[in-house]
Amino acid sequence: MTEAAALTTLVNSAYRGESSEKGWTTESHLLGGQRIDEAKATSLAAATANSKDTKVLVWPHEDGSLEACVLLERHGDLAYLGMLTVNPERQNGGWGREMLAQAEAWAVAEWKVEKIEMTVISVRDELIAWYERRGYQRTGETRPFPMADAAFGLPKVPHLEFVVMEKLVK
Repeated sequence: MTEAAALTTLVNSAYRGESSEKGWTTESHLLGGQRIDEAKATSLAAATANSKDTKVLVWPHEDGSLEACVLLERHGDLAYLGMLTVNPERQNGGWGREMLAQAEAWAVAEWKVEKIEMTVISVRDELIAWYERRGYQRTGETRPFPMADAAFGLPKVPHLEFVVMEKLVK
């Protein structure tokens, strides 16, 4: 299995479809379709290999699948963190906390960033609260959800938007 295929399988299993409902990160009640397709995963893998400003950290399983991943993108002194994903079978075991801490440490050590930013779908109250317990704060800014772009999923509810959250790391 290629890394892009493994990444696609992991992310979609944690956020969309029936398998995602085993974990608490599911978005299947909000969005249908895929969370990521193999073309986007391939693009992220290539960017990780060829760009100093994009990094997908992965935690592989011995069988070639992935247990967890997180995306980091550098924008000046800020790192954007997204796609924090844990295999639904492993959720509630501390993996997410550990991955988040490792991703933050990596961004500070490698990129010397001062702030980490993320966007979370505004109606994901439990996820927002989880990040707040880890030091992230809502900035008050919202960004539109790309409702018409099937690459982000097929909305099942109207009026989705992202809230912007950030954490000072220096």
